[in-house]
Amino acid sequence: MSLLVVDTITKRFGGLTAVSEFSLTIEEGELVGLIGPNGAGKTTCFNMITRTYLPTSGSIRFQDVEITEKKTHEVTALGVARTFQNIRLFHRQSVFDNVRVGFHLRLKSNVLSAVFGLPGYRGEAAEIDRRAEELLKTVGLWEFRNELSGSLPYGHQRKLEIVRALATQPKLLLLDEPAAGMNPEESSELMVFIRRLQKEFGLTILLIEHDMKVVMGICERLSVLDHGLTIARGTPEEIQNNTQVIEAYLGTGEHNA
Repeated sequence: MSLLVVDTITKRFGGLTAVSEFSLTIEEGELVGLIGPNGAGKTTCFNMITRTYLPTSGSIRFQDVEITEKKTHEVTALGVARTFQNIRLFHRQSVFDNVRVGFHLRLKSNVLSAVFGLPGYRGEAAEIDRRAEELLKTVGLWEFRNELSGSLPYGHQRKLEIVRALATQPKLLLLDEPAAGMNPEESSELMVFIRRLQKEFGLTILLIEHDMKVVMGICERLSVLDHGLTIARGTPEEIQNNTQVIEAYLGTGEHNA
């Protein structure tokens, strides 16, 4: 059973077709890239998979469960998490609190238990604190735990957003341009970081990325979109040598997926 099966999904906005009959199958443990020129429909695909958008047609199955019409929080609860092109942290909250928020998805206590501080809630809250500490130590952000997330260096903010997504305990992690705005050294460190998370947390990862060094360096296979259409699938080497991809996406010599 494949972890994710996206079957010919299409998204139209009025008379504009942003994505047309996009299909993708991902097996457990894979690291797959989704690339293409700006405006190709990559983030729209992410938005349909995570149910920010309802596909106009087609279907999406995760762990053999139909999720096409589920709500976003239901998809997250099943084990799908994502990051965004533009960092979406709670900038006025601490690094520690940003991670704690992710863990709250798994809380079993109700609102009244929280309001009155009942033993069940207190126990869960203590466990969340313990696990947030463990996670921040694992990824090397523990020393920044009391700092406001908005005050962190840019690269650390990117890393924190990924860590907060991990706190929801995903099986599938969707990363939308995680290297955006990073310098070459930071991008190289990010590659190591993503590979490490994949291994240590047993993650399956779908990645959109501008930086071709990152994409070609860590992805096992790629799908390429152009104007909402899938124009190629294959290994990084196959994609690099694909004439249609070169014309649509690398033809100018600029790496601007």
